[in-house]
Amino acid sequence: MSPKGRPEGESAPERVSAEGSPVSPKGRPEGESVPERVSAEGIPVSLAIERLRAAVQANCNVTDARHARNMTLCTYLLEMRELYRWERGVPLATPLPRAEIGAWIAHREALWESLEDADYRPLPLEGEAIDPWDAATVNRTIAPLGLVYGAGVGRFGKPQFFLGRLERQEQRDGMRILVAGRELARDLSAAPAAMRGGTVSIRLESLARLLAERTEAWAFKRRDGALKSALDAYGCVGGDAAAFERMAAMEAETLILHELGEREAGRALGPGWEDMLSRLVRRRAEVFARAARDHLADCLVTLPALLGRGAPAPIHSWFAGLDGMRRELCPRIADAYAAWREGDGARELSDAVAAGAMHWRDVCVRTLAEFERGGEEGEAAIEAMAADPVMRL
Repeated sequence: MSPKGRPEGESAPERVSAEGSPVSPKGRPEGESVPERVSAEGIPVSLAIERLRAAVQANCNVTDARHARNMTLCTYLLEMRELYRWERGVPLATPLPRAEIGAWIAHREALWESLEDADYRPLPLEGEAIDPWDAATVNRTIAPLGLVYGAGVGRFGKPQFFLGRLERQEQRDGMRILVAGRELARDLSAAPAAMRGGTVSIRLESLARLLAERTEAWAFKRRDGALKSALDAYGCVGGDAAAFERMAAMEAETLILHELGEREAGRALGPGWEDMLSRLVRRRAEVFARAARDHLADCLVTLPALLGRGAPAPIHSWFAGLDGMRRELCPRIADAYAAWREGDGARELSDAVAAGAMHWRDVCVRTLAEFERGGEEGEAAIEAMAADPVMRL
């Protein structure tokens, strides 16, 4: 971050006088403008960035037009609320005007209806039209501008795109890690982490929104538990926007570890796994398969690393996010967490993680084998696995 909390690469707002006219920088004669950087195609960088942002946002609108109505109503309304918050610049944890959101949703749905047959746009960069799926080429071009781009396919086959300010980048275990701060363009489903090829993308703003949503749900009852312990450990019980941003910056490491775990899981399972995820039709089958692979990734990399470091806050936070199918499939690890909280020195938790590395690999291998049987029969078998006590740990 630059001084006064401004993201790296983001220019300061222009100073104005009381009358609203621009004030020249100190030492420069009045009326003399600051020469603006130009792109390789000879246009101002600010205009090139705006053209790119507009193209990425257009593609975000297209993917939302095609897929948003496939969400459950509850998920749809929550995602729309947070998209409104982002688009209007409303700080996290600030109440939203319900009447305005209703009108905004109606307007957005009308926009989507006009885009149902639209194609994804190529991205304008340095005088060329780049395939929007070619994130590697886009990022090579825009990294010097302090930007990061992401393109991939998320749950249930929904394409996802984003453009953001590049906070930092690093290399780890042969993977390129790109960490985005403020987002300039995004779609309805803003996944805070993703891996494509040899690149991991982390989105701090989307992660902060996720943490704020969890905290908002917890605040209704304020029960003791993993989230309360994580908030206490991070000093974020106050729940303001700055607190969630600080927590997201610290939680980014857990997301990086999980994506590195997914790479290890991918090596164990082979390329057929990703092909299967892209072809599954039954939603419950996909949810089960992703939950099993997530457990495998975390038992291979995430949890061993967190336990080895010994810091309690990210461990509490990992368990605060253990919900839905993932929690249903692994009661043992939840029990082991309870023992860890009571001071057993992580003995049961370490044993559960070691057992999980073997168990979830076997579950994933069986899932892939059922899928390869083909057709409705294979997917029905995967759905049945989700309810089979033998699949649990």
